[in-house]
This record gives sequence, C-alpha cells and structure tokens, in this order.
Amino acid sequence: MTAAPQSGSGSSEQVSNLNPNLNRHSSTGPPTLRPTDEYVAGITEGDRVVLSQAITLLESTRAEHRARAQSVVNACLPEAGGSLRVAVTGVPGVGKSTFIEALGPSLLDADHRLAVLAIDPSSEQSRGSILGDKTRMGGLAGHDDVYIRPSPTSGHLGGVARRSRETIFLCEAAGYDLVFVETVGVGQSEVSVRSMVDVFLLLALAGAGDQLQGIKRGIVEMADVLAINKADGENRTAARRARAEYERALELLGAPEDDWTVPVLTCSAETGEGLSEVWAAVRRFRTHAEETGAFEQRRRNQARHWMHQTIEDALRNDFYDTPAVEDARPDLEARVERGELSSVAAAERLLEVYRSALADR
Repeated sequence: MTAAPQSGSGSSEQVSNLNPNLNRHSSTGPPTLRPTDEYVAGITEGDRVVLSQAITLLESTRAEHRARAQSVVNACLPEAGGSLRVAVTGVPGVGKSTFIEALGPSLLDADHRLAVLAIDPSSEQSRGSILGDKTRMGGLAGHDDVYIRPSPTSGHLGGVARRSRETIFLCEAAGYDLVFVETVGVGQSEVSVRSMVDVFLLLALAGAGDQLQGIKRGIVEMADVLAINKADGENRTAARRARAEYERALELLGAPEDDWTVPVLTCSAETGEGLSEVWAAVRRFRTHAEETGAFEQRRRNQARHWMHQTIEDALRNDFYDTPAVEDARPDLEARVERGELSSVAAAERLLEVYRSALADR
C-alpha cells in the first residue's frame, strides 16, 4: 500500500516547512479526539497526519487519550506484525541517524516502505527533547514512502520512548514493512529496545575508547549484527583493529544464541562503503531466525514481556493518579528531603495510603 502525500486538511497539526513528512506537534497538546474508527481508517489508508495524531495520543499522559489510543492500537493489531523491526543503537555520536539516512535509498529502491522511530533524550527539567532527527534525516524523510517520528524519552529508561512498541504496531498497520528504532545511545539501562525488535544492530566506533564498552556482556551479547561505523580515511586501520577486538570479545561470551555467530563488519555511513554488507547480514539473520523458529519465539517472548510491562505502567499510573496519594505525597517528600523520614519509610506510608484508597473504592 503506497500512501500519497497528505495535505493535512482537517488536522490541527502543522507540517514542518523543512520536511513535509514530519508533523510538528501543536503547542496545545494532542489534537481533538477522533472516533476510534476514524483513526483506524486513516492509519490503514496511509494518512501520515492521522498516524501522527494517533501516536501523539499514545504519548499523552491524559487518561482519556490513553484509553482512546489503546482502542486504536487494539483495532490496528490485525493489520500489524508484517514488518521487520530493526533497532539501530550505539553510543551518542556513532552516526546512527547518518547510517539510516545513507542506507535508506537502497531500501526504497527495493520497494520497501520505511518508518523510523527516532528517540531523542528528554530534558530533566522540561521533559522536552531536541528532536534533532527532524533535521538530521531531512533528505530521506522527503520521500513519500518514509515516515520519521521523533519522540522524546520523557525520562523513560531503556533508550526508547514510553510507547515505542505500540507505535511500531501503528506504523505496521499503515503499511511500513521496515521499522527502524533509533535509540538515544547504549548504556546499562538502555536495553529495553531489545525486547521489541527482531534485529538488534549495534553500531560502534574505532579509536574513541568505546571498544572496551563493548566488552560488557549486557550490551554486546544482545547484538545480532555489529558494525564499526566511520571506517573511512585515516580511520580504516583503527576500524579493522576494533573489528578484531570485538570478534575476540564475542568469542569470550561463549556459544552463540540459536547457533548464530554475530558478524562484526566495518562500514562508513559517510561514504556508503560497507552498508550493503551490513544490510545483507541483517537479512541473513532474519532468514536464520525464521528457519530455526527463533524469530517467532522472540516475538512471543516480547509479547509476554510487554504484557507485564503494561501492567507495571498501569499500576504506576493508578498509584500516582490516586487523589489520596497526591494529597499525602508533597508532605512526605518534604520530610524525606529534610532528613526527617527515610525514603523507605515514606514509600511504605504512601503505599499504605494507596492500599487504603483501593479498599474504599
């Protein structure tokens, strides 16, 4: 299904002059709620404006928006699941956005439709984000078969936005058969993306001291494909050396999962060298995973994981939205800050308030 460019008539969202396929969020928050069937019809017809509005509802913290967004996701599920979901992750500055933009044209030439969920870090003060991928992928995003959605993490750990998984479903229902999730960077807490994608592509740098970071099991052992980016010019020798170091690190991790040996490659998003080899490795992994049954098993495991994650999110929201908790919280927080009460004791008291409120419902 090929979506024609949308004019955005009837929508409260404005279209960025820089990139006609990126919809700028209204400063007043999500647009007026549509009926669920209107969202679903627009999404499945490839209307990027409606898709953007539905994702904005997903990211909203308002209860009525969350409820409507969930009904839209549920209605779109029969049309979802048909894409290849690829995480592109690595330390800040490794060139994730440049890599995706450089790889994109060859994928479009192969008749793919691309959705890129570019997750930007949020300010601790404002919870806003820079949303820099609106400008960094300007060339790629001008294509009719590309949808780029920059979203803030809003303080959510895991390197992904709070509703990234549901956003993937909506993009799939809109007909995008390749979904890239670009994370904010790799760290010990930034691993949640592994539980929502089919392929975990880890980009690394040579000569920047981050080879040693790759030795940490929590990061490298999640990789399905590992590529040393910026392997061009005077950096070629350092890239080859880094490749050898990563290969040795992977050997130390023991037997590969599902008999898959993680390939370590070099590439340059700047020159395009090695990009086709990296994508070929991604395709080989998908074929291997499908043949061994690992592909479907991974998706089943992910569905179970996100069921429990959804429960945790719902309980957290219900806890903090409970009026009695809202009333008791400021005083307890102030006493903790003054050292009059321990954090554990304050938490227990808030939980007691919450349990009492539940009993009275």
